[in-house]
Amino acid sequence: MPGLIRKRSVLIAGHSTSLTLEEAFWEELREIARRRGLSLNALVGSIDAGRSGNLSSTLRLFVLDCYRRGELGPQRGDRHNEGGST
Repeated sequence: MPGLIRKRSVLIAGHSTSLTLEEAFWEELREIARRRGLSLNALVGSIDAGRSGNLSSTLRLFVLDCYRRGELGPQRGDRHNEGGST
């Protein structure tokens, strides 16, 4: 189910933190981390270092920004478009 909300623990600066995000956002964050050669913890930690508000909201906006900049999405051979027509 696309809107399913998942709570996960991540390690940020040596401290375990629980985050709640929809599964679709967790999937995209893992994909961004993979493409950048980072662990999910390292990616979330780098985003956390520059945030000024709620971390879950910041992560959602980060994923949206990655789509807007073309880092994610069909134009970059995104996995969601594999095998499909354009």
